[in-house]
Amino acid sequence: MTGFHLRAGTTREGSFALKVTPERAKWDWSGLSVLELAPGESAAFPTGEHEMLVVPLAGGCAVACDGISIELHGRRDVFARVTDFAYVPRDGDVVITSPHGGRFALPSARCTRRLSVRYGPAEDVPVELRGAGSCSRQVNNFATPGAFACDKLIACEVLTPAGNWSSYPPHKHDECREGESVLEEIYYYELGGGIAYQRVYGTAERPIDVLAEVRSGDVVLIPHGWHGPSMAAPGYDLYYLNVMAGPGERAWRICDDPAHAWVRGTWAHQPVDPRLPMTSARGRGAT
Repeated sequence: MTGFHLRAGTTREGSFALKVTPERAKWDWSGLSVLELAPGESAAFPTGEHEMLVVPLAGGCAVACDGISIELHGRRDVFARVTDFAYVPRDGDVVITSPHGGRFALPSARCTRRLSVRYGPAEDVPVELRGAGSCSRQVNNFATPGAFACDKLIACEVLTPAGNWSSYPPHKHDECREGESVLEEIYYYELGGGIAYQRVYGTAERPIDVLAEVRSGDVVLIPHGWHGPSMAAPGYDLYYLNVMAGPGERAWRICDDPAHAWVRGTWAHQPVDPRLPMTSARGRGAT
C-alpha cells in the first residue's frame, strides 16, 4: 500500500473489503475496516488494543461481545437514514452476524481504557447542518466528543449535496497547541454514482500534496496538513465517514487555513442549502 489515496479493493482481506490498520497507514492511532457479509454469514475477530464501532453502511446485523448481543437495524444505504451503531471495547472478542447480508464500517482507535459494550440509537445521533450556500452539508455526529463516550476514537459522517463543497474552509489538526489538537484522520467515501474530489496539502516544513478523484469505497489518509475541500460533482451526492484519533485529549480542535478562513464569515448572510437535511433517523427527507 503506497500513497495517501487508497482505491477500493486495494486493501481487501477476506470478508473485509477494506482494512487499514495504524501499521498499514504508517501512523499510531486511527484505523478503519469495512466488513462485507453475505446473508446469514458471520465474522469473528478480536479487537486487540483497539476500541471499535460497528456502523452499518448497508443492511443490519447482530453484534456480540462480552456476553452482550446488540441488534442493529441499520439502513438500506448511507443516503437512506441516520443509522444506529454499536461500541465494542479493546481486548474483546466480537462476532458480527447479518441475517440478510450487508456492509459494515468498523472505525477504530488504539486506546488504553477499556469501556463497556454499548448501543447507540439512531434517534440519539446529533445531526448538524454546517456551512451555508454551496458550502452546506450535513454532519451526523454519532461518535464525536460530547455525543458518545470513547477513550480515543472520534467518528462522524458527512452528507454533501451534489455540487457542494464540504470540509471547507481547508483546516488542519496536526499540532498540539491552544485551539488545535493532533489527530490522524481517515476519509472513507461512498457516492450516489459518479465521482468526487479530495484535496490535501501541507506546509514547507511538513509537505503533503493530494488531489484525488475518489469513488465509492476509496479512502484518503490524512496524517497531517490542510484538508479540504471535499467536492461533490454536480448530479452526485457525496457521503464520507471520518475516523480520527491521536495521542492527546479526545477533542476535535481545528485550525483553518488563514488564506481561506474568511469564507466561514460569509455563511451568516447565506441560506443553508434547502436540500438539507438529507436524512434523519426516520429516513431520507424526514425531519
